[in-house]
Amino acid sequence: MAVTETAPGEAMAEHTAVEEPSATRSAHEGILRRQSARESAARTYARALPIVPVRARGLTIEGADGRRYLDCLSGAGTLALGHNHPVVLEAIRKVLDSGAPLHVLDLATPVKDAFITELFRTLPPGLADHARVQFCGPAGTDAVEAAFKLVRAATGRNGLLAFAGAYHGMTSGALEASGDAFDVRVARLPYPQDYRCPFGVGGSHGAELAARWTESVLDDPKSGVPLPAGMILEPVQGEGGVLPAPDAWMRRMRRITADRSIPLIADEVQTGVGRTGAFWAVEHSGITPDVMVLSKAIGGSLPLAVVVYRDDLDVWEPGAHAGTFRGNQLAMAAGTATMAYVRENGLTERAATLGARMLDQLRGLSREFSVIGDVRGRGLMIGIEMVEGEGEGEGGGVAGTGGSNGPDGTGRSGGSDEDRGAAGLLGSVGLSSADDAGPVVMPGSTASPRPAAPELAVAVQRECLRRGLIVELGGRHASVVRLLPPLTITDEQATAVLDRLADAVAAVARGHGRGAG
Repeated sequence: MAVTETAPGEAMAEHTAVEEPSATRSAHEGILRRQSARESAARTYARALPIVPVRARGLTIEGADGRRYLDCLSGAGTLALGHNHPVVLEAIRKVLDSGAPLHVLDLATPVKDAFITELFRTLPPGLADHARVQFCGPAGTDAVEAAFKLVRAATGRNGLLAFAGAYHGMTSGALEASGDAFDVRVARLPYPQDYRCPFGVGGSHGAELAARWTESVLDDPKSGVPLPAGMILEPVQGEGGVLPAPDAWMRRMRRITADRSIPLIADEVQTGVGRTGAFWAVEHSGITPDVMVLSKAIGGSLPLAVVVYRDDLDVWEPGAHAGTFRGNQLAMAAGTATMAYVRENGLTERAATLGARMLDQLRGLSREFSVIGDVRGRGLMIGIEMVEGEGEGEGGGVAGTGGSNGPDGTGRSGGSDEDRGAAGLLGSVGLSSADDAGPVVMPGSTASPRPAAPELAVAVQRECLRRGLIVELGGRHASVVRLLPPLTITDEQATAVLDRLADAVAAVARGHGRGAG
């Protein structure tokens, strides 16, 4: 049964099959059957979320069957202000009622001029005064492709640097730079993380090792990696499992690339427009990238994607990158309204404060249920990694169970650097003793985390849906339950989200006999 969301202050009630009119239920089921019969096998969200939205406002979606849900998917982070926010609808109606053209290719219009003005007002210091903007096809992946073409043209070089676990889109070039590429033509570098640190140490030591690896790859003439055209990174890896990059590591990447004249591309498709508690996630570290890839929330719920870059990189010939729908006037109007509303109403600060509070509460939940291996995030970009329960699977204790706020405020997990000590730089090397008695763990290294449990994450998502809560899954093994609520979520709604999520986790833990931590 699904739990409905009612007006503030009213009790939540459950819909039962008896309460649903048969005609409504039949229409709902018929639409789902036709979708399954006629749409591509590549569809994704529709498989895990068998709902038919017909109305939506703010955090709430109402399905064709009359059930209501709290939407913490938010169009994969697209809906910064939630569904159908009044300022967005007003901006769209204003354009529609004005008689302005809706399709203008790359011609100048008052709507476009207002969008660029608002966008440049929000850009990090050091970029806004020397920026150019390229409107792309209306998806983040096309903006990524454009960024790659730009830095290749500007540098005369071809190769690219990207990071393990990255996700930059579904077109061929973007996939090459993503973590699940098959045909690798982009050099992969380690992305710092605590819970599953590739060096077994986490914290600033793990980030330092990742940075040294990057320097070695670039400076070693026998590394097999020639000087690249650019480096692309996400300030928070979203699809990679909600992994916030340490601020110090971000500054190190900026210094490494600047010293070697390598353009740094920041993929802010999902992290932008206040999502992480800063308008752009790079602002947490204070860096200024050479290129920023933007989409999702900048269109105010409608398709829009742009590349913003330093003017000295603007070496393109006319038509070097184009797209029929790069002049989406409705999206520009909605995006202008969204960015201005976020900026003027302090929603970035709100995301930082509320996000920290939600992370703290979820860490309390992780201490209650051992199937939660880690809780991490930044602002209202939150992840809960599901793992095998105590005594199941491989591995010993859980490194960083429950997470902690790191010294840079990223909400990354793991113990302190002092606890790890200098020996932590060596990590858990997995050596075998002479008598083959088992793995040897070096002093100062973190214990191996328990195996990821994607089946538990799926079960939590399913139980959340039954309780009227929509969540996303992500991470290396699709074992991370993700929360991406709109920045307009109220305290009362946040409490309802966490209550339903906690109830879902408890149900899954009980059902699998994997309860108390």
